[in-house]
Amino acid sequence: MNVPASTTPHQVPPQNEPQNDPARGPEPTAEPDPEQDARIRRTADTRALTQVLFGELKKLERGTPEHARVRSALIEANLPLVRYAAARFRSRNEPMEDVVQVGTIGLINAIDRFDPDRGVQFPTFAMPTVVGEIKRYFRDNVRTVHVPRRLHELWVQVNGATEDLTTLHGRSPTTAEIAERLKISEEEVLSCIEAGRSYHATSLEAAQEGDGLPGLLDRLGYEDPALAGVEHRDLVRHLLVQLPEREQRILMLRYYRNLTQSQISQELGVSQMHVSRLLARSFARLRSANRIDA
Repeated sequence: MNVPASTTPHQVPPQNEPQNDPARGPEPTAEPDPEQDARIRRTADTRALTQVLFGELKKLERGTPEHARVRSALIEANLPLVRYAAARFRSRNEPMEDVVQVGTIGLINAIDRFDPDRGVQFPTFAMPTVVGEIKRYFRDNVRTVHVPRRLHELWVQVNGATEDLTTLHGRSPTTAEIAERLKISEEEVLSCIEAGRSYHATSLEAAQEGDGLPGLLDRLGYEDPALAGVEHRDLVRHLLVQLPEREQRILMLRYYRNLTQSQISQELGVSQMHVSRLLARSFARLRSANRIDA
């Protein structure tokens, strides 16, 4: 007996499974960035050391030489955070050294108020204080005025003329050259340049131009290569004696000779992964010895 076609079980066609197309080649993979990896390791090392120093500071009485020494070490270790915040105000045309000094006051205030038992990372706690101190400096000490509309329009023309003349001559133009180009006086050019300074204060929350990365408050400093090493070596040596000799040597290479993990691995004849594990173990022991919660 013939079965009607309508009752014949339908065969489900096999689903297309992804297959490698030899013509397309392998899927591209992101290449490792040694500089970024080093930055990440440096950030982790510094945060761990900061935890250790705060644990030491908590045990000491304020006003004693030992307390002042640990406090100074914390300031030195976290100065890159201040420099990173200060760099966002470059367009204000104030000397960077002055801005960093002001930001350091905010850093010191943050160190004095920080409580490591609250479970907040120090850069997260300190950054608003550092930024606030810098903003207060500009508000109180730098003249910021409302720029008249005509002066603003003229300022735009001065900027355009400056770019054109720079391209033409291969150098920055003089005030006289800009004035001649726009048929205005040199005094007006100078007034425009001065007025332009009041427009520029880079947003601390904005992403950095061209790098596609989050803003300052999301990145929280700690990426400055100048971070490598702490000047208060007697204090660091005091902490290192709590560790086995091999781990002492690794930390000495890291903080005294400013070697990267890769360089340390070459000097000791071990893998970089092993160096990374030993560093992590060292900081864990220091946290435990100084009763710091991980």
